[in-house]
Amino acid sequence: MKHYELWYTKEVPYGNEDLSLFYHKSGVPDDGWEKWSLPIGNGYMGVNIFSRTETERLQITENSLSNPYVTDERYPGGNGGLNNFCELYLDFGHPFDAVQNYRRSLSLNDAVAKTEYTYKGVAYTREHFTSYPDRIFVTKISADTKAALNLTVRPEIPFLSSYLMTEGDGMGKMGAVSVSGNQITFSGEMEYYKIQYEGQVLVITDAGEAISHEKTVEVKNADSVLILVAIGTNYKMERRVFTERNPKKKLAPYPHPHEKVTAILKNALQYSYDTLLERHIKDYFALISRAEVDFGGEIPTVPTDVLVQNYRNGESNRYLEELYFTYGRYLLIASSRPGTYPANLQGTWNKYKSSPWSSGYWHNINIQMNYWPAFNTNLIELFLPYMQYFDSYRPIAEVYADDYVRKFFPEVLTEEGTNGISIGTAAWLYRITGIATPPGGHSGPATCAFTAKLFTDYYEFSQDKTYLSEIVYPANYGVAKLLSKTMEEQEDGTLLVKYSASPEQVHNGKYYWTKGCAFDQQMAYECYADTVMLADTLGIKDDFVEKLRTDMKKLDPVQIGASGQIKEYREEMHYGDIGEYHHRHISHLVGLYPGTIISSNTPEWLKAAEYSLNERGDVSTGWSTAHKLNAWARLKNGKRAYDLLHMLLAKCTLPNLWDSHPPFQIDGNFGGTAGIAEMLMQSHEGYIHLLPALPTEWKNGSFEGLTARGGFVVSAKWQDFVLTEIRVKSNVGGTLKIVANGIDIERKTEKGEISYFKL
Repeated sequence: MKHYELWYTKEVPYGNEDLSLFYHKSGVPDDGWEKWSLPIGNGYMGVNIFSRTETERLQITENSLSNPYVTDERYPGGNGGLNNFCELYLDFGHPFDAVQNYRRSLSLNDAVAKTEYTYKGVAYTREHFTSYPDRIFVTKISADTKAALNLTVRPEIPFLSSYLMTEGDGMGKMGAVSVSGNQITFSGEMEYYKIQYEGQVLVITDAGEAISHEKTVEVKNADSVLILVAIGTNYKMERRVFTERNPKKKLAPYPHPHEKVTAILKNALQYSYDTLLERHIKDYFALISRAEVDFGGEIPTVPTDVLVQNYRNGESNRYLEELYFTYGRYLLIASSRPGTYPANLQGTWNKYKSSPWSSGYWHNINIQMNYWPAFNTNLIELFLPYMQYFDSYRPIAEVYADDYVRKFFPEVLTEEGTNGISIGTAAWLYRITGIATPPGGHSGPATCAFTAKLFTDYYEFSQDKTYLSEIVYPANYGVAKLLSKTMEEQEDGTLLVKYSASPEQVHNGKYYWTKGCAFDQQMAYECYADTVMLADTLGIKDDFVEKLRTDMKKLDPVQIGASGQIKEYREEMHYGDIGEYHHRHISHLVGLYPGTIISSNTPEWLKAAEYSLNERGDVSTGWSTAHKLNAWARLKNGKRAYDLLHMLLAKCTLPNLWDSHPPFQIDGNFGGTAGIAEMLMQSHEGYIHLLPALPTEWKNGSFEGLTARGGFVVSAKWQDFVLTEIRVKSNVGGTLKIVANGIDIERKTEKGEISYFKL
């Protein structure tokens, strides 16, 4: 694997760090945190490394430490949501203007962040990593001179208050720091959900001494220092958390996290630093090394921020494009691991007491985009946290389905728990919302199907029969059940979603509600078709599946308008008649991506999708640019797909390579990574299509380990746009079909078989 690294020659600058306001209240990001700090994580926690020489700042996030998202008049712009778990400061007293040979870095090959510099003739090094197997954050500080390390370790619990913003709102945060010997403990409670939290910081010195103070540990004259940090809360991602309506009782049965955190620290202490590092790298490298793209990029001699700035100035760079792809996979590994929580709107990183859009799980594009690269870049098990999340909220989603049908379609209401599954846009670890209803809200019932598509993709890429029967099929069946109850038959026999909306689209200053908009009809069709396909796979036959088989033909999911566009609304004539002309969502094209009904099998629809994309325009937010990148890739247009990738890197990417909405949202990173893979290989049309959207900039190159539907892992090389080698591993066996550059390969494979083609 080529060496991929983010590196800089300046420490993270100070900017807006003293803000005690909520992000939405201030509207100003912490520049150092958002643009320049380097993120590490293991799913259990996220840590931002600032690499400062005078006082290092290590900001820690844990995704269950949260208040509810409140948007009433007391909280202008919306406040609450994910809270900053801890700020851990290391006071060194080394002024940056007095140090030499400064370098900070994040290696994507081993997920280790480093800070290196020389001060008064002594070379100092810090290494940081978050271990998934040991659930621990590790920092090692060393010097090339004996007894040279003198520092103070001091954690701060940020944003303590008896109430969040308005007295008596019940959303306070309490906590305290204590020291015993060389161990610092910080613990407290988030008031609203009664979240009990704790962190333990152990300071281990080689030589010298560790002196305890009231809230800090001081290190004197040490040769090296090892700092171990374990954190936790009393949250459990279980069904009762979602079905319990009283916020004070959601976590009531669960014990204080003290014993859990203590056990994590005790476990880590049985290993040396070298062993902890070895265990971390072995675990991480097994994932990151599965897939790689190579466009001929050369390892740069300039720092990453200069590389990004040069790219903005028109200097395209193959290494930066490879680095961006690898970084997206790195971020997903750091955000979403089996047994942890799903990646949210900011992955697993947040420094605010009121995070942007509450760092929630938003189901009208964002959560879907988070997991696109799990499927096509060989990280399939990273979707399992969302599967567990779905299993946890499913019972309340069934209640919301009952409520929705009871309110709007009482004539087809059946007994409780049999009306399907309702998933609205907004969701968190403590609750979800149901389908939006007119006149408020902005996303139609097919938000449910947009989510169910994730489960279908999981199965098609993994061929996992266990999850197929336990999660994938029940999710699709439940969503299809609900959607079937939202349909109204028209005079021509067409079935249209009765209360329908295209996500966040506005007309005349209001969210626009109608019947049968493209978003709802296309995703309903996808869900019906997927449910039928999955039922056939499982050998399930029942009356409802047969009804879906018949009704899907009546959905009329794609209509072409007078401008040659795919109509977002059935009542529009020309493009732009209804809604914002350059709206950031392309919800009327979800059948193109991530859906599959708009494909080479429907050339007229493809042509109309191209027209619609051109009219929508390229300039937009980070995640929107990423979605358009994937859409152009599906249109097999390498030039336009690359234009969108270039725009994503040049205009929507911060110096630390995080995606900017603005502010920082991680979905753009994930969508961009999936888009690069989609340019190189597609598998949604019944065969593996290699290099379907190859731009001229990538005339020579290779990729390793991309994944295709059917359980295939594919590697390929090409020269002057022509494939020279193909290697395919079949994880489960089955028919392998490849189409590319005049190549047409079809053969049966056995489980574990590797097929090699020299062209």
